[in-house]
Amino acid sequence: MKECYVPENDDPRWPSDDKDTSSAEPKGPKGGGEATVWLPMSGLANGKTEELSVPKVTPESGSWFEPVVEVEEEPDVPETPTPQWSAFAPVTPVEQEKPSEPKTLFVKPVQPQHGDEPDWDQFDRGAPTPSRDPEPRQEPPAQETPPPETPRRPEQNRVEPPRPAPVPSATMHARPVRIEPAEERFDSEATVGIQQPEPPSEKPPAPPAAAAAPAPAPKPKRRKRKVLVITTVVVFLLLAGMGGASAMPKVSNRLGLPWAPNAPKGDIPKPAGISRVLHGPDLNGAGPTKEGLASALAGPAGSADLGTLTGTVVDAATGEVLWDKNSGTPLTPASTTKILVVAAALLSLDHGMQIPTKIVQGADPGTAILVAGGDPSLTSLPLGTDSPLYPGAAHVDDLVAQVKKATGGKITKVQLDVSLFKGPTAAKGWDQEDTAAGNTYMAAVLPVMADGGRNDPKSDHAPRIANPAAALTQKIAGKLEAQAGGTTTAPKDAKVLGEVKSQPLAEFANSLLQLSDNMLADVLARQIAIAKGAEASFTGGAAATMDVLKQAGFDLTGVQINDGSGLSDQNKIPAKVLSEILAVAAAPDGKDPRTAKLRPLLAGLPVAGGSGTLEKRYGDPASAAGRGWVRGKTGTLSGVNTLAGVVLDTDGRMLVFALMSSGSDQNKGRAALDVVAATLHKCGCR
Repeated sequence: MKECYVPENDDPRWPSDDKDTSSAEPKGPKGGGEATVWLPMSGLANGKTEELSVPKVTPESGSWFEPVVEVEEEPDVPETPTPQWSAFAPVTPVEQEKPSEPKTLFVKPVQPQHGDEPDWDQFDRGAPTPSRDPEPRQEPPAQETPPPETPRRPEQNRVEPPRPAPVPSATMHARPVRIEPAEERFDSEATVGIQQPEPPSEKPPAPPAAAAAPAPAPKPKRRKRKVLVITTVVVFLLLAGMGGASAMPKVSNRLGLPWAPNAPKGDIPKPAGISRVLHGPDLNGAGPTKEGLASALAGPAGSADLGTLTGTVVDAATGEVLWDKNSGTPLTPASTTKILVVAAALLSLDHGMQIPTKIVQGADPGTAILVAGGDPSLTSLPLGTDSPLYPGAAHVDDLVAQVKKATGGKITKVQLDVSLFKGPTAAKGWDQEDTAAGNTYMAAVLPVMADGGRNDPKSDHAPRIANPAAALTQKIAGKLEAQAGGTTTAPKDAKVLGEVKSQPLAEFANSLLQLSDNMLADVLARQIAIAKGAEASFTGGAAATMDVLKQAGFDLTGVQINDGSGLSDQNKIPAKVLSEILAVAAAPDGKDPRTAKLRPLLAGLPVAGGSGTLEKRYGDPASAAGRGWVRGKTGTLSGVNTLAGVVLDTDGRMLVFALMSSGSDQNKGRAALDVVAATLHKCGCR
């Protein structure tokens, strides 16, 4: 039989003041078949000392006992030989609440119930600790496999035996340790604070709960199933929506799907070379004939809505008159008068000319004088914001900023010099309402103003101000934190504090024609007069315009003008004069030396259905063919409707036309003129 000894090299960690009494001799019988270590125990009622025997422990037996000893200090006791293995692990002594008689608690050894294998699970379940009979028992068969090792906590790892140490005194509180069959020892610290097992009962320990019945399978979570269902529905809806959207023509066309309405029905053609060179009108092809054109215009030109109609059609390439109807009869031209003024300006003035506006120093340093130079296109919009009415116009804020920089802002008074223009501010033949405050046609013609005299710098149809020059002076004075000081005449050599200039002449003329701006036209006529050395007035402007055109070789028989805007109902111009000027402007390059100077005139003509005064016209089915093809200058007064311009026919031939209607209703007369011009575009007229 194998013997199990308590190791004597176990190093219990007892308090340092304990006394080592482990050298006493054992009192048991010697030389027996099993070794028994006798440990002194005290605390009996009579003060006697009993001895507690430790039975033999083998790996096969699996004995476990936990004597709980509560004793007080005891006198000297016999020392016992130092065992090789300690059956106890050190614990911290427990202080007694009060002194009492020594007590010794014995745990009766209980013979464990053995089966084929030891029930090691009971040690981890906290089952009662069985004791074993000191009687020898038969060794288990060697072929039996040892039970599986029970999982242990990290602190339950095997500890190598340290150097031999004395067995602690029996008078100390001691706690047993568990000795596993694999000769592994677990320190008492691992069981400190754990409830002590109850005394063993005669009933066998219950099997582990885990072994009683298998755990039920977890039920599937409803939430996961619900999420899966929702995800499936969302994906289905998305796919359905995408399928429905792709069936729509717009979507399928945009995505280029095979079933798209605009999908190619055949092979994609090979790329072809293109030329981005703009081609002018056809100069060599066959033009319309007089007979063909007369036949095409018979109906439109004979409309009763036109009243009395005069007009002419000219082939721009050859200068040949293709159609004529009393074109030599002078009629009221209305705003087509502006064609004569712009032509005279382009012929007599430099196309890059700019009209200046200055502020000079007055008699004293605190006075500034606004010197009008004849530019009505100054804009009151902030710097950085271009005028929608007059693109490229000078800014009032720019002028003010220059004055502040030159004077340090030390201006107390601003005066106005309008001595450049002479004569009345309204022309002969004008209606008094044309210059009344609040009208949308015209303001008093003065040599300086902002936004053409309008009270809104962004609207062409905004009401006009009664005295736009005085209003501008007041505005500048407010920006300089000064007072407006009335009118004066600036000294000739006065110091210039600030100066701005209008857009160049070509751009100025373009704005004039696009908007049919009456103020710009009358001011431009006076610039012609100034350039010719004539008086800057209505009379001087009209006379200078006629002189320039006559000198350029145009026949002005029957022409009579009183202003540059055409507001005067006493102006008279034959249709052939208008067509002759436009024909020179549209002539092929190099054919006429006047053409180069007059070409900007064509660029300023409004486009049918696209820009200027023709933007909202040519919407009727009868005239829709002319949209984008007809360019012309309009004219409208009470009972007067005129249209003069250019158009390309179906063969690419440029035709010049001038149509003047008298005694017609405004709306019906305009529409009838548009049909005539559109007919010119539709016909080859051969």
